[in-house]
Amino acid sequence: MTARKSLAKTGPSARPTTTVDPEVVPVFERRVFSNADKLRILAEADACTPSSGERGALLRREGIYSSHLTKWRRQRSAGRLHADTPTPRGPQPAPGDPLAAEFLRLRSENARLQARLTQAETIIDVQKKVALLLGLPLVMPEQVAPC
Repeated sequence: MTARKSLAKTGPSARPTTTVDPEVVPVFERRVFSNADKLRILAEADACTPSSGERGALLRREGIYSSHLTKWRRQRSAGRLHADTPTPRGPQPAPGDPLAAEFLRLRSENARLQARLTQAETIIDVQKKVALLLGLPLVMPEQVAPC
């Protein structure tokens, strides 16, 4: 509610008076239909004869549009409209890529193996430097005899 101030008198002794605005502003609240309500309304709409105007009376009585019936029929035919499960709100998640999980697994395995390779190369470099400091001969893999 808003309050209005009005000055009835002017001058130093004038006091503003406050009046309450009697206008009530309606607050819009979105209607939410349960799946059971949707199925009930669809059953009534399917039972209506097209030429008698029963469908229009049903739409007016329920306060819905014909587009609601179209949307609900699509949901019913897709199997997403069951009486015992609530309809999830918000945008629907996109279907997942079946190869995405495999890709992520292989990427993490690759990173793990890269880290082990770096560690092994560091160890080999340290071993080469120790061998050079101690004057030990290095045996290269090509020089090793097969078993």
